[in-house]
Amino acid sequence: MKVKEAMHKGVDWVSPDTPVTEIAKLMRKHDIGAIPIGENDRLIGMVTDRDITVRGTGAGMAPAQARVLEVMSQGVQWCSEDQDTEEVMKTMADSQVRRLPVINVDRELVGIVSVGDIATKAPDPVNALVREISTRLEPRR
Repeated sequence: MKVKEAMHKGVDWVSPDTPVTEIAKLMRKHDIGAIPIGENDRLIGMVTDRDITVRGTGAGMAPAQARVLEVMSQGVQWCSEDQDTEEVMKTMADSQVRRLPVINVDRELVGIVSVGDIATKAPDPVNALVREISTRLEPRR
């Protein structure tokens, strides 16, 4: 399966000068745990909910004053929308990451692919357990 068949499409990046509180609001609004960071038409990093918690709040930063640049992971890995998911899963395992930004042939950011995205769309029965864990449950009433 190709990455473009599994990824979330329509992803945008934010500036490294964005306040951490704004990133947290975007994560909450879209129910996501990572946002790509870009500057001068280049992908320069990723910020995750864990980055905000551990590097920001855990280090005593005030979220209203902290900027994404202070908490983001730099040197981000990425993949191509035309890569096979097997190759991307190896990259994720080697890099110990659960999400990768996806670029197209023009090197434009076109999506994000996660372990859960691959697991829920992969036909391989070995992925059944991960697929079940990664599928969003209906909220309890």
